[in-house]
Amino acid sequence: MSRFSQIRRVETTGSTNDDVAKILGEDASRGLTFVADYQTHGAGRKGRSWIAPPGSALLFTTALPDPIPSAQLWIVPFWIGLAVHEALAQFGVTTQLQWPNDVLFGSSKVAGILCVSRVAGDDAWAACGVGINVKRPENSDDIAGIEPPPAFISDVRGVDRDELLQAILRQADASYGDLASPPKIASAWESAAGIPGARYRLRLDGAQASFEATALALGKAGELVVDVAGSQRVIAMADARVMRGA
Repeated sequence: MSRFSQIRRVETTGSTNDDVAKILGEDASRGLTFVADYQTHGAGRKGRSWIAPPGSALLFTTALPDPIPSAQLWIVPFWIGLAVHEALAQFGVTTQLQWPNDVLFGSSKVAGILCVSRVAGDDAWAACGVGINVKRPENSDDIAGIEPPPAFISDVRGVDRDELLQAILRQADASYGDLASPPKIASAWESAAGIPGARYRLRLDGAQASFEATALALGKAGELVVDVAGSQRVIAMADARVMRGA
């Protein structure tokens, strides 16, 4: 029996993350995956919106069945990112992970991750919100406001959303024990992200200009260690945004 066999589905909700966050830490949330066909208030990092027309995306939040040390919360989005990356590969879709929480198809974003948690002292309950662009909408106006333009799995092949969800949950179940070893997850994530050597364009919060950097490694708490014009810098997840497009 999978740790993630409990699935609850709705047609429309505000946010699957919000739905799970309300019960996070309760017995009812342990291993629960909450799936919606459409989110009216889907969210990304730093208050940005996640826009996905009805029927176009796989939108779900999965709660971990057990608490983890609060000091290791940082590894959770990298862990679920790997599960998404490896599940897509099972369908013949090759992706690259991008710091801190994106999945790219080519140079375009095909999936994003936003985790939520409830901390109680040294322990924390965590849930992983995932949005994957599966089927490109027939009406291009539905995604016209998204910049830079997103990628969709259907650009290369048709994938059933339920089958993809099951593949991700199976991968999450298989790799669940790795959460006890953040360095193992970090190493696997670096490989799937093409690090060292991946090029990034970053903008620090409060800054007007972006800068180019070469990623060297993940830091001990999920920071991105980069080389900028021959100097090494450490970029915290909370302090920067990755820029794509022109």
